[in-house]
Amino acid sequence: MSDTKATLTIDGREGAIELPIYSGSLGPDVVDVGGLTGQGMFTYDPGFVSTAACESQITYIDGGKGILLHRGYPIDQLAEQSDYLETCYLLLYGELPNAAEKERFVGTVHRHTMVNEQIRTFYNGFRRDAHPMAIMCGVVGALSAFYHDSLDISDEQHRQVAAFRLIAKMPTLAAMSYKFSIGAPFMYPDNSLNYAENFLHMMFGNPCEPSQVSPVLARAMDRIFLLHADHEQNASTSTVRLAGSSGANPFACIAAGIAALWGPSHGGANEAVLEMLEEIGDVSRIDEFVARAKDKDDPFRLMGFGHRVYKNFDPRAKVMKQAADEVLEELGIDSDPLLEIAKRLEEIALSDEYFIEKKLYPNVDFYSGIILKAIGIPTSMFTVIFAVGRTVGWIAHWNEMISGSYRIGRPRQLYTGYAQRDFVPLDKR
Repeated sequence: MSDTKATLTIDGREGAIELPIYSGSLGPDVVDVGGLTGQGMFTYDPGFVSTAACESQITYIDGGKGILLHRGYPIDQLAEQSDYLETCYLLLYGELPNAAEKERFVGTVHRHTMVNEQIRTFYNGFRRDAHPMAIMCGVVGALSAFYHDSLDISDEQHRQVAAFRLIAKMPTLAAMSYKFSIGAPFMYPDNSLNYAENFLHMMFGNPCEPSQVSPVLARAMDRIFLLHADHEQNASTSTVRLAGSSGANPFACIAAGIAALWGPSHGGANEAVLEMLEEIGDVSRIDEFVARAKDKDDPFRLMGFGHRVYKNFDPRAKVMKQAADEVLEELGIDSDPLLEIAKRLEEIALSDEYFIEKKLYPNVDFYSGIILKAIGIPTSMFTVIFAVGRTVGWIAHWNEMISGSYRIGRPRQLYTGYAQRDFVPLDKR
């Protein structure tokens, strides 16, 4: 924090308003506008794109430089040298674990992978063709009806148990959502497998034979979880914080985050990539669609290129591209028409001057969509997998807020409706 102040002068008002300026460890300075309310006014910032709603020590993003740090560690270093559960520990506790701490943490997650057997009956209440995200919203919120012993948000132990339960059970619930949609039997977790292996086992295994999980595919899935673990104050994380500011239990808050993530402008981006590839349909039509993308009067947009936050490049994309190449090689896929389109679009985006000038590089959603498609995961499950990975980020932010001082969220508005008017009786209207 600094002692610097900004001075706001408003036409027609006497005297200037002094507003404190705070400096974080990284990033731009922040003007504290909290004092404006006492002056009878407040700021107008649609989308909150210029507003810091909280103080956090978890994740830092510099979109202009393509930087993403978790507790100070660059995302590419974590993706290449760490794994998802180790990154979970880092996000939750602020430091990388030593060997004993990691073993204890992973063991605790393993002990929580099962879900209450009664939860199985919840799935029978959904239609078979229900979107998996709809199921996840309902089932995750319902966890608060089963785990009454971890709902006291003022108790640090309760918060920790809830965190373990959510991180451990999300892959189980996600896989159950998929198995339900295809009429296949649910698979119990196998705690001899690591986090990503276990998820693939529950997704594609069957009770008749032991699961055979490719280490290459498991590593790629682990990277997908890791690269989606947290992304600062995005729409879903802000939703979790806002819900949590009311004192809501953690399961309800994470369900709110899942609902926000479901939107196509947020978590549905990698799903939109596959839908775009299906719309293109054939490699022979790529030039046609690239031309449409360059036409500012055409509503068509290439999905999975460029990023709202990263103005230079997406630091997660390089690692995800490597994982995509490894998966395609492992599976020997060279004739899938959608993947052929994706590879050709990637070549164009990395060499065409228009894309280079506009910084429309392939982003993390583009490559994760390719990986999930190659593994055999249906498009409807893409956002669910995003939610599994992002759960730890939501929990870390929720716990950071609850552990400190916070106020219930209450955004203001610029009212443009009617001024006060008198009621007119029905017979006189």
